[in-house]
Amino acid sequence: MAYDVQAPLQSAAGGLAELEQRVHDDLACLCYPPSNWVVPTAVEGEEQVHDVVVIGGGMCGLVASFALIGAGIQNIRIFDRSPVGFEGPWLTYARMETLRSPKQLTGPAYGMASLTFRAWYVAQFGNETWAELDKIPRPMWMEYLRWYRKVLDLPVENGVEVKTILPEGELMRLTLSGEGAREKSVLARKVVMATGRDGMGHPSIPGFVDNLPAKYWAHSSHDIDFAALRGKRVVVVGVGASAVDNAAEALEAGAAEVRHLIRRKEMPCINKLMGIGSFGFTAAFPQLGDARRWQIMNYSLRTQTPAPRGSTMRVSRHANAYFHFDAAVDKTELDGDEIVVSTSQGKTVRADFLILGTGFGVDPLARKELDGYADKILLWQDRFTPPEGQENTELGNYPYLANDFTFLEREPGQAPWLANIHSFNSGAAASLGKMSGDIPGISEGAAWLAREIAAKLYTENFGQYWQRLLDYDTPELRGDEWTASPLPDEARTAVRQQA
Repeated sequence: MAYDVQAPLQSAAGGLAELEQRVHDDLACLCYPPSNWVVPTAVEGEEQVHDVVVIGGGMCGLVASFALIGAGIQNIRIFDRSPVGFEGPWLTYARMETLRSPKQLTGPAYGMASLTFRAWYVAQFGNETWAELDKIPRPMWMEYLRWYRKVLDLPVENGVEVKTILPEGELMRLTLSGEGAREKSVLARKVVMATGRDGMGHPSIPGFVDNLPAKYWAHSSHDIDFAALRGKRVVVVGVGASAVDNAAEALEAGAAEVRHLIRRKEMPCINKLMGIGSFGFTAAFPQLGDARRWQIMNYSLRTQTPAPRGSTMRVSRHANAYFHFDAAVDKTELDGDEIVVSTSQGKTVRADFLILGTGFGVDPLARKELDGYADKILLWQDRFTPPEGQENTELGNYPYLANDFTFLEREPGQAPWLANIHSFNSGAAASLGKMSGDIPGISEGAAWLAREIAAKLYTENFGQYWQRLLDYDTPELRGDEWTASPLPDEARTAVRQQA
């Protein structure tokens, strides 16, 4: 039976207070949080060992932590370097007006209707407004995530940056900095890198800006002073979502002109992975084998996910916006205060400022937290040789992960501690699919992650759990529930049978 996503909710909460009580009641019925079952880990001295440290308090970190606590793993810490309420990209470098994802997707709700964006929205604005809503405004999504954190009472510690993750025996030591850090370092058995879209790499900065002074250019993820672009000529490299959103910001700030320089010969128009998204795809992807996973991801990267229609119209409604196709950037140089951009067409474009909408690259070597051993991480290029015509350097740089989101060693025995670090971010896409970064599959990914971590924690201390089984002696029967009866002798039994 199919349900109309626009049909009004018949028992919607009449405000956030009522919805929050509903969430608490739902959690009580689900016995959340269950008792912590994990055997404490002891080390010399009095230093505490945390069962899991989650790096990142954005959407991925929040739902991962909710899943872990719901799995009875309560000895956790959650660190985020951002100020409270500014975790993730939503109020920093994300500049789209609305989310791309359809409004009805349940996202981080983890199977709870009362935790969905829809429940939160309708409780405040009503069913009619929900029916009229097209896409979710980006700042509103951040409001929802703030509420999600608050109503679940998730213990995120803000202003804490994890500088390094280093092995210490069978544990991992995380060194910390930032105004929110209560210690210089902490010990953990497992680490979850819920670090978002750039969480396993860095912004992609093409070499053609190497000799261009920093004041003349910025990546789309940088803090850009758009007001300073008023009356300026701006070149935006690329035509993906981030490129288009930054172009729109520049135009709305009063830029004299904005020119997209696009290496593709035509505009990408179809979001291919959206067309095959399903629970089956999410569940099957890690089991498809290397060749099929590469085939799907390579095709997706090559066809490119287009910018949303609304974002593109936000640019093209301006008469001083231009889309130049088959115009890859060859080099840039300064002529006085002008940037001279040479293109693959043999033509040049002059500008005052350059914005790189070139996305993020996946490169474990770029992660400072992993300094000293990032080169020991197994990558797809180490494991799989693609068929002719399917080569893809970008995809080859993705880490080749185990099914529990952990890194694998490039050479067995060289870095066994990698099995304690879970890459629950966009770097997992090639190995496990898009279940640790995007809204559609995030709850399934968190459930998978929590289950796998729970299994590891249990297996690693099996001897202690076996002893718990042997030692358990709480009786369910007290001895007064029955009366023992002697068996009758054979002679009497026989007489009774004859009678």
